Amino acid sequence: MNGRWRTGGWLFSMTLAAVSLTGCGTTAPGTAAPTVAASPWAQLSAAPSGARPVRGWRHQQFPGKSPTQFQYARDEGREAIAATASSSASMLRQDVRIEPAELGSVLFSWKVPQLIAGADLASRDADDSPVRVVLVFEGDRSKFSTRDAMMSELSRAITGEELPYATLMYVWCNRRQAGTVITSPRTARIRGLVVESGPGKLNQWLDYERNVRADFERAFGEPPGALLGVAVMSDTDNTRSTARAWYGPLRLRTAHSRAP
Repeated sequence: MNGRWRTGGWLFSMTLAAVSLTGCGTTAPGTAAPTVAASPWAQLSAAPSGARPVRGWRHQQFPGKSPTQFQYARDEGREAIAATASSSASMLRQDVRIEPAELGSVLFSWKVPQLIAGADLASRDADDSPVRVVLVFEGDRSKFSTRDAMMSELSRAITGEELPYATLMYVWCNRRQAGTVITSPRTARIRGLVVESGPGKLNQWLDYERNVRADFERAFGEPPGALLGVAVMSDTDNTRSTARAWYGPLRLRTAHSRAP
């Protein structure tokens, strides 16, 4: 079983970003502008001690899609990444490896000035979000449904990588209440956990600390495998709209690490 999370994988061209295979070419290289890769945000978002770093932060683009713009910024005294999505979809990602016994918590923050009108994370045609924090996990692909197994093989043929065993996203939903689990309309191997709902907390910084194991078990009904990577993602390619958001540093805390 190959659980590595390498450039060109994830099959986001069919799933997470609701990106179709229509008109796709090869996946763009995973790169990050120096202002992001070498920024204080990236340094604060480094892999924790006890984790095995695989690759640093880089910009992952998707075949056939305009990329979201990510730029280092400071906002209200915070180190941040400003994301501007204009009929686009892409992500900033970091590869790590944290074994199941070492899984602890993920700390992140975001600021969203406006939700996307008409977006619906449970709809194939409207699966957009101004903010997502994405965690990718290893697991036993023999448990895949026939449909997911076919998707994984198609992903391998097109990108050279298999569909990840499980992807957990923390999302801001237009209407579903916090705590709701949303299964992707494209594959049950991707599930969103709503941590914020509706317009009540727009245009302010919101901070979260989530228990990775507990949230995975809530979403998938089984213990997690190793954590292979994390990402932040803003996408508006389905609704053909524009959205802006800010992400604070994303930190992983292992089970035996001390709080800073």
